[in-house]
Amino acid sequence: MKKLIAGFPAQLIEALEIGAAANIRKSEKPIHKAYVAGMGGSGIGADFVASFIRDESPIPYHTGKGYDIPAWVDENTLAIASSYSGNTEETLSAFQQFQERGAKIVCLASAGKLVESAKANGLDYIQLPAGSPSPRACLGYSLVQQLWILNKLGIIGSSLLDQIRGASDFLTKHQESIQERAKQIAALIHDRVPIIYTLDRFEPVAVRMRQQFNENGKMLCWHHVIPEMNHNELVGWREEDSRLAVLFLRSSLESHRNQTRTEITKEVVGNFAGSVLEIQAKGDNLVEQSLYLVHLADWLSAYLADERGFDAIEIKVIDFLKESLARQ
Repeated sequence: MKKLIAGFPAQLIEALEIGAAANIRKSEKPIHKAYVAGMGGSGIGADFVASFIRDESPIPYHTGKGYDIPAWVDENTLAIASSYSGNTEETLSAFQQFQERGAKIVCLASAGKLVESAKANGLDYIQLPAGSPSPRACLGYSLVQQLWILNKLGIIGSSLLDQIRGASDFLTKHQESIQERAKQIAALIHDRVPIIYTLDRFEPVAVRMRQQFNENGKMLCWHHVIPEMNHNELVGWREEDSRLAVLFLRSSLESHRNQTRTEITKEVVGNFAGSVLEIQAKGDNLVEQSLYLVHLADWLSAYLADERGFDAIEIKVIDFLKESLARQ
């Protein structure tokens, strides 16, 4: 897992090259909205893309993480099916519904039924490099391809793709300090229950961190966003609990009002949690800051596995679930 994490900056560059060479045909019908179907490590990339393009895209960008798709998906919808293996059953179910609705379909997969179906039906697809033992370590591939798809269809320009390249250089430059910070945090929270709070714009980072703590660190975790949690979860902080470690993901992009909200929230939470830590995002823009925090979270999850005596790669309980489902 550490080898896979260390390769993330290089993966971003490789993903840019793959997307640049991809052939995505213009849609015969005007595109009024987009919908991405994907689960786990193959679905989280869509959450990042939705955040990154929010200030630029003229169409809404929705993500779905289940078997069924919304009624509004139709022939005027860009429908992206994302599954690293190409065999994720929820995504294949959504893909079949995309076909029935006549949507503009693009598939993202390394192999499997999704690639086979795309080829058989003459659909656009981008084939990702195969062989990774952990789809969750392939975030860069799916995230970048979605940006390329939107660019090639004329929905967004090239500035975000340029920022991805800049983020790769930035992460390579700061790799050593990121690892050192991750080790420090892992030593502090490995025997706690982490709670992640951040701004709504950085929720994909919080989701990614939670998922990595779950899969790599083998620990429970939850997250919420500011300002929404100020209207509900904040009231739940009533009893001291030394098991809880709260991580505030901070950014220079915080508005003055959200800055104030976060400081007050820290004061309230600090009265009850066992520990409160701040993790400051680094970088010049939303893309750099988000991917900096992603890389830090990935390293942190690997070091949590070390501290807790687990193999970060192992996901036997998910394998058990899939095998049990296959028998029924």
